[in-house]
Amino acid sequence: MAHKAGFVNIIGNPNVGKSTLMNALVGERLSIITSKAQTTRHRILGIVNGEDFQILFSDTPGIIKPAYDLQSSMMDFVKSAFEDADVLIYMVEVGELELKDEVFFSKIKNAKIPVLLLINKIDKSNQEEVEEKLAYWQDKVPNANVYLISALENFGVEGVLNKIIEILPESPAFYPKDQLTDKPERFFVNECIREKILMHYKKEIPYAVEIETEEFIEDDKIIKIRAIIMVERETQKGIIIGHKGAALKRVGMEARKDLEKFFDKKIFLDLYVKVNKNWRNDSRQLKRFGYKE
Repeated sequence: MAHKAGFVNIIGNPNVGKSTLMNALVGERLSIITSKAQTTRHRILGIVNGEDFQILFSDTPGIIKPAYDLQSSMMDFVKSAFEDADVLIYMVEVGELELKDEVFFSKIKNAKIPVLLLINKIDKSNQEEVEEKLAYWQDKVPNANVYLISALENFGVEGVLNKIIEILPESPAFYPKDQLTDKPERFFVNECIREKILMHYKKEIPYAVEIETEEFIEDDKIIKIRAIIMVERETQKGIIIGHKGAALKRVGMEARKDLEKFFDKKIFLDLYVKVNKNWRNDSRQLKRFGYKE
């Protein structure tokens, strides 16, 4: 049997469950998941390998109208997902009626590649509404194969995976068969810490934060990590640290536990907070953090 391989890129509005789907398909927790919008900032590759196929899934940021340079860079990741996809997954949730960007929506409807439209979170709805939305999206995007799923409950995900394998183009593998992602270890350290900040801090704080892992030293028994939490203002630094350092300590403790599961090793995690003024609108800084070429 000929070998198949290709890029399957997941796009949609914020919070429709793209990262949950990605993790369900890959079988690893590569993308961070919270109830806040703009949780995913980068385009994250997750690789699924079989004997005669390799699927390169891309989780992308939720589609928004950019308010600052960081968000513009995030939308560039979405644009690139249209350019190199062999299969496009357009994900919506049951109560949703449109994509927040008409240009992207037009690209989906006029795509020359296979489109899978996934109606997610059907476990939170009733049969009548689900059937109504199924008919609505079949009419709205006639070029798509429409599937009903619950990424969180892993319902319908296997059917989607089987369809993807069926329609993948013939190609040799792009990456070694034992590789899980294209991102380095430090990226997942940064994302794990950022996830805890998204969970525990409110308002603008999580969106003003960037993480940089300065040291990642691994031996047989332990990984020693030193990471910087960057904020834009001095007041934000105080909020991140909290009274007598309690808030920062909680972030560190929870991140360390998750990282020990991810790397299957004991972790020593050292966290610091630093002010990096206006980094979200600074092209040089955005390039440094991997948001720009």
